[in-house]
Amino acid sequence: MTPDFHLLLFPELAQPPILSFQAALFIFLVTLLLAFYFTPGGLAWALTKSIIPGPVSALLGAFTGPTPHRALAKLARSHHAEKLMAFSIGLTRFVISSEPETAKEILGSTAFADRPVKESAYELLFHRAMGFAPYGEYWRSLRRISALHLFSPKRISSFEKFRRQVGVKMVEEVKRVMSVNGHVEVKRVLHFGSLNNVMMTVFGKCYEFFEGEGVELEGLVSEGYELLGVFNWSDHFPVLGWLDLQGVRRRCRSLVQKVNAFVGRIIEEHRIKRVNGEYVKDEGVGDFVDVLLDLENESKLSEPDMIAVLWEMIFRGTDTVAILLEWILARMVLHPEIQAKVQSEIDSVCGSKVVSDSDVANMRYLQCIVKEALRVHPPGPLLSWARLAVHDVTVGENHIPKGTTAMVNMWAITHDEKVWAEPEKFKPERFMEDDVSIMGSDLRLAPFGSGRRVCPGKALGLASVHLWLAQLLQSFRWVPSDGATVDLEECLKLSMEMKKPLACKAVPRVVV
Repeated sequence: MTPDFHLLLFPELAQPPILSFQAALFIFLVTLLLAFYFTPGGLAWALTKSIIPGPVSALLGAFTGPTPHRALAKLARSHHAEKLMAFSIGLTRFVISSEPETAKEILGSTAFADRPVKESAYELLFHRAMGFAPYGEYWRSLRRISALHLFSPKRISSFEKFRRQVGVKMVEEVKRVMSVNGHVEVKRVLHFGSLNNVMMTVFGKCYEFFEGEGVELEGLVSEGYELLGVFNWSDHFPVLGWLDLQGVRRRCRSLVQKVNAFVGRIIEEHRIKRVNGEYVKDEGVGDFVDVLLDLENESKLSEPDMIAVLWEMIFRGTDTVAILLEWILARMVLHPEIQAKVQSEIDSVCGSKVVSDSDVANMRYLQCIVKEALRVHPPGPLLSWARLAVHDVTVGENHIPKGTTAMVNMWAITHDEKVWAEPEKFKPERFMEDDVSIMGSDLRLAPFGSGRRVCPGKALGLASVHLWLAQLLQSFRWVPSDGATVDLEECLKLSMEMKKPLACKAVPRVVV
């Protein structure tokens, strides 16, 4: 029987077979899985034209673990992708740089002018503050206010007296705790002192250590840190957003009600003083609330905007300073020869008088210790908050699609032996030989970021760290507790903290 005769009797054989829905779905899923497994960077990169080296699987484990900066650095090395590595978490595309030149290209580019707004940041109102507000006129207005009125050299200088007082209070608190316990857990003392300093700068109020409103405020701040630092699955798997499985949205909304009441009450107190004629404008010493109220009409900030800006100042100003000082004191316990050298410098500059900002300017070795701590233990090892590509952009030879989240692994850069000699060694002397800037111009060490989104309060933060470190080292010799060792294991939350808080002895020094 000829083929033509077959077609005459069975014309349906002339039609190509039609796939069933189940077969088509199966092929689609297999194709999707193949794309998932063989596309560098993983699933979120599968439908893009970009080919950037990176792991093909999702990196959920890296971000839910205690040290994602280390996990990402290891992955970048294994894929020879230190310049730029692509990866996916759910439907979110990421690139990360672990190399100074590419990092500078990202942070200095207008294409990465925005930040991705996590659900927790949005719910906590930070999309109306400098950290997360989208690039535009509103954000530029906030930056202008911060540069001219909030963090100007004149204003930083005007609060020096109060910073010294906070340092003295921390010294007294350390003495009290030592007399009761025989050792001191420094984190709580440092955190409360830093919080008190920020509260005076921002709100014009100070609190007694561990009493009344101060305890309430510390609780609000601590819960905010936890919510901003938690890995929220809803940020990367939109379908989970409806469920709020981790309770992040519910907790954020509850916290915001308390924050609105707390901060709103302080703003109202300032308004009442103005009505009663108790406020005298002083460009040098007015707190941040007064500054914003003076500029209320000019800057067109609503009260919710002011609450968001002021609340962010508390978060950004408290956490980093306290954590950095804890790391430095841990290093002083571990390296008594470095501690003795810097104490000798402090004694030669100040003698027994209380340290001032002008004295710190003459303490080069102390400043080198702070720089080395920022290198070895950067508080924001992934530069804390990432950048978002606002349009398609080329980085090096790589095409980055709009909507991609870009990160810089500052920890990887500061621990790269191609960038730093003996990177694992704590060696402040390296900065006596090579005075590297830490203000954002040199991406070998940029703990406060770089470019348009560089931390606006970096000068204020450094002034506090330098002064308080000098006061604490002038007053005490920091030594190990009986039978205890200093554990340098890290834990990345909102900032990179010591996993086991530092507990040590503070032995009073007598300075002649």
